[in-house]
Amino acid sequence: MVRFKIYNALKQSILSNFGDTGWGAVGLSLTVKYFSPATNVAIIRVGRDQHRVAWGGVTLLKEIDGWKIIPYVVHVSGARNSVFIRGRCSRRHQIGTIKHAQLAAIAHNREVVARFRARSKLPPTYQDSYTQFLENSEREIGALQD
Repeated sequence: MVRFKIYNALKQSILSNFGDTGWGAVGLSLTVKYFSPATNVAIIRVGRDQHRVAWGGVTLLKEIDGWKIIPYVVHVSGARNSVFIRGRCSRRHQIGTIKHAQLAAIAHNREVVARFRARSKLPPTYQDSYTQFLENSEREIGALQD
């Protein structure tokens, strides 16, 4: 799944659930800043006043490019709200800055990789592709600008 597919699915969700008025409010400020296919984490950015419409669009999203999903908002943050989403369930919700959204995404990626490694039952000293993935994802997420 690439960013434009997420963007198009969000657009369709907002249009079908909130109409042209909802899309008109959100459309200019909505961008997909980051997506990791390994952990299914996305970071979207939307203007402060429109974040609830975008949040509703994310929550009501059923599929992206034919893939059934159950999205949820993990973190809302910043002067211009960055909505951090992932497909499954969550108990977390915090308000902060873009830096907090970045840190939450990095921590989430580490948690997912730790679960993958625990399931594989390999020795802790084993070098796998997850180490490189974590380094790359931290660099990409850290480079996000408001």
